[in-house]
Order: sequence, then structure tokens, then C-alpha cells
Amino acid sequence: MSRLTRLAVLWLALLALPAAASYLDRPFADDTMYFLVLDRFAKHDGDGAGLAGTDPANARFFHGGNLRAAAEKLDYIKGLGATAIWMTPIFVNQTFSAHHPEYPDSTGYHGYWILDFLHVDPHFGSEEDLSYFIAEAHKRDIKVFFDIVVNHTGDVIRYRECETTRCPYRSKADFPYSRRAADGKAINPGFLGDELRTDENYARLTDMNYAYTPYIPAGKEHAKNPDWLNDIRYYHNRGFTTFKGESATYGDFGGLDDVFTENPRVVQGFIDIYQYWIGKFHIDGYRIDTAKHVDIPFWQKFNPAIIDYAHKNGIPNFFIFGEVADFSDDSVMLAQFTREAKFPGALDFAFVDEVTRIASGQDDAARFPHIFQADSLFEGGYDGAGNQPIFVSNHDDGRLAYKIRKFAPDMPADELAARVKLSHALLFFSRGVPILYYGDEQGFIGSGDDAQSRQDMFATKVAAYAEEEKLGASGGGDHFDPNHPLYRAFAEMGALRNRFATLRHGRFIPRPNAAPGLITFSRLDPATGEEFLIAVNTATAPRDAAVEVGYGAMDWHGEHGACAARAATAGSYQVAVPALDYVVCRHPPG
Repeated sequence: MSRLTRLAVLWLALLALPAAASYLDRPFADDTMYFLVLDRFAKHDGDGAGLAGTDPANARFFHGGNLRAAAEKLDYIKGLGATAIWMTPIFVNQTFSAHHPEYPDSTGYHGYWILDFLHVDPHFGSEEDLSYFIAEAHKRDIKVFFDIVVNHTGDVIRYRECETTRCPYRSKADFPYSRRAADGKAINPGFLGDELRTDENYARLTDMNYAYTPYIPAGKEHAKNPDWLNDIRYYHNRGFTTFKGESATYGDFGGLDDVFTENPRVVQGFIDIYQYWIGKFHIDGYRIDTAKHVDIPFWQKFNPAIIDYAHKNGIPNFFIFGEVADFSDDSVMLAQFTREAKFPGALDFAFVDEVTRIASGQDDAARFPHIFQADSLFEGGYDGAGNQPIFVSNHDDGRLAYKIRKFAPDMPADELAARVKLSHALLFFSRGVPILYYGDEQGFIGSGDDAQSRQDMFATKVAAYAEEEKLGASGGGDHFDPNHPLYRAFAEMGALRNRFATLRHGRFIPRPNAAPGLITFSRLDPATGEEFLIAVNTATAPRDAAVEVGYGAMDWHGEHGACAARAATAGSYQVAVPALDYVVCRHPPG
């Protein structure tokens, strides 16, 4: 890294000062998060060599990204205005999943095929490396969030009825749980598992009829840690999920062992596991994978127990958010999870879906307010809605640039880059906590979802990654350029959000559509009268329009772009927004 580049990183880091003096004092609503796939983010030459499943040229194998190297990039992350990091799971994974028919040649590089929930995967480093990474992040007032799983474990359990084929899901109605009598015949054929709910009854159910006949292959009887996870009775054993109906809760994801989370032993077991990591490493929060696919009563016990434990261990703003994949045009299901399942936050899939459709021209910009029509339903009402994590790209759904290109394949690269920037303006300044997906700030596009959106930030050996188009960048070298146009654009947004509390948790007020392609909304502090008007022009022509604002907001100045000094009349403010650009205008307090 050149001296000029280092100075640029340090300048941006200073510009993006965090909202509070200490990460411990900062509520989640004040954060900006950077999400990285650890295996693909940073490495040194030779990292990962000799470890099983490592092949830097294969998109579905480990590439060598690790904690120690990632710690060296914390100033780069801070320069974007990020105050929190979410990284993919760091626990020991099943290297290969032979029973995973979707990906027979894949590895657990992504972290979601966990076998040992109590240790760091050697592919990612050691516990000392983890401690170092967390300490270095905390020195920079950056929080660290772990990505965790309770829905499933790595694939160990087999079914006698389908050793080499995909096991279709078998419902509880057609295949109820039952116990066997001494002669081996099933008794109590209507039994649906209620007796599994107490440890006393569960301990004596040593001979069960499941939908299939599950068994653990020889030599793998203690493959999982802690050891209670090796008990075959703690799994649903019903075959592959169809992601519909009851199978969404009880079915195996791609052959992964679906945990019987209804059982009290399982509930307490996972509470113990994830309290352990808090107590030992003093992390700042959890993102929970596949939260939608676990029964609600589990979360009603788990989430309060984890948060209470964190508070007692000196982490007053510990935060949990879940993956509740629901692509509705509002956030009703997310709100339900905050109320019924006791999740402080849930990833806002309504946001990413609508922003993608608007940015690609599939929906009119006037639909933007629909995303927020259920905000009053969140636990805590509108304030609770402000805690919801919002995003435009991720490791499963794909990168925003790719999704726009999928809808508009002939869009020129300069327009695509402009629309990616505009979408991030919506991300940074709308209600909710913005999550940046690593590599978007370097113009990564990708060629699909899953592994096709998990490119290496370091010099890649995957031919497809090296050859694919990038916005404002090219080739397969390192991609940590703080002078990249998108990096600088996001860094400016992050610094602005960090500078003004009203942009982080001021009241979010969608303003009526003032002109075709123009999205307008305010962030308002009712106590002081401070108001920000954000106007995003998704049209390819300039827009000049009168926008509704607070009645007393007469004096204005620009925080980004050109803004008129005075409102034309009380309650109406004239904006002029260039094509594919945005303005942020501020009415000061008082």
C-alpha cells in the first residue's frame, strides 16, 4: 500500500468517526455494518495451504481468508464509516458434505455446516487470532457480530431408506413419531412428539419410530461438539425440506441435520453454547442464520436468555438480528418475529427486493414507501423499526449490481455504477441500520447468487472471479482501493450518517412522490426541529420539484449536492436533482 493510499485510508477513518465515544455505549440504531465472508476477505500468501478442502482456484472450496489477515484491513473497513462487522461463522465446519446433493463438490468454506460449536475452525485461525481480531476492532470502536446457527448442524445422520438418494420430506400427519413396544411394533401411532418436550420422558425414549430410520455412520459417533449434539433423538429426521408448510421448520436443508429445537435439552444446550462465546470473547451481537425455520417457542427462551447474559457481562447494547427470508412488499413477517419470537431485529428482505426492482426499472420509484407501511407493527413501534438491518446485497441473494443487470442486461456500466450508488444512498439514509456487503465498494458485480457472489477481495485464482466484469476496477489483483469511486461515495455517506444523529434515528417520513423517478423522504428530530430532506433521482433526466417538508423548516443548506438556501413557502421546498444523483439538504435545529 502506497503512502498516499495509507493517508487516504486514515483520512477517511477520521472523517467517519463513530456516533458514540465507545462501542459499548452505542446502540445498534447508531451503527453501520460491514458484512464479510471471512474465507474470501483477506489472506497472506500461503494461508490455508495444506488444510483439507483448500483450493484457491475452486469457487466452492476454502481459499485461505482468515482472522489475522482480516484484522489488518480494519482501517479499510472503518474508512467506509462502518462501526460494526458481521462475518460468516468462525466455528469448526464439516469440510466436505458427501450427502449434500446440491453441492457434491463443495466444502464448508462459508461456515454454515458446523460440527464443533465450541472451537474456531483452523481454516480461519486460532482462538488467539480471534481474540486479536476482536481486540483490534474494539480499539477502533468497531463492534464484532458473530454469525450463528441453531436450525441445523453439519451432515452426519443417514437414513436407511435412502442411503444414496435425496430423501423426500415425510409429514407428521403421514409419519407421526411413535414408540416401539418390546416386540418391535409401533405403539401409540398418534404420538406426534409431545413426550419429547421433557427431559424425563425424552431420556427413556430410546427406541423411536421416525419418518425415516436414522443412524450415525461408524466412526462418527462423536463427530459433533458438544457431545449432546451426537444424540440422534435431538433431530427431526424427516427428510429434505421443501421450504413450504411444516417442512420449513422440520425438514433438512440440503441434507444438513435439522435440530429438534422443540426439546428443552436443545434449547438449553444452544443457550449454553452461545453464552460461552459471549463470556469468553465479549462480542457485541449475533446474526442468526435461518431463524425463520426454527419454532417460535425456541426463540422466546433463547433470545432473552442470551441478551440478559450479555448485559450481566458488561455488554449493555448487545444486539441480535435474525435471517427471516420473506420477500413480501412490506415487513409484516419481520415485525411478527420482533414481537412473537423476541428478536430485536430481522434482516429486511422487503427493502432489498423493492430497492432492486426500483433500481432496475421494474417498479416505479413511487413504490418505495410501501416497504415501510408495516413499521408501526414492530416491537417498539416506529422506534423498533429503526433497529431493523437493511441491505441491498448479500452472500445468498447476490450482489445488487448483478441483480440490476439480470433485469436490465443492456445497461451501460456507468449507469449501473450510478444506480448502485443511488441504491446505497437509500440504504444509508432510510430508516434502519445499513449493511454494506464486502466488495460492493470495489465495484464487484458477480454472476449469480451463492458462490457466484462470494468473490475474493485478495488476488484471486478463480478464473471466473478474475474474468468477470467489475465497475471501476478490473483483473484479479487485490481489491482494497480506498480511491475507488464507489468506496469514496459510500465513505461520504457513512461519514454523513455518523456525523448527524437525526440521520441515524430521526423519524422517517416518506414524502409524496414529487416527480417521475424521484424518491423523497425526511429524517426529522421532533425535539429540535432538525430535518434532513433526501431526494434520490432514479431517472436519466434531471428532476426539479417542490417537495413537502416541515412547516417551520425555512432555512436550508446542502450536506450533499446543491440545495436552495430557503424554502419557497412554508411546508414546501424546491429541489433540483441531476440525473441519477441525489441530494441531502439540512434544516438545522431551532
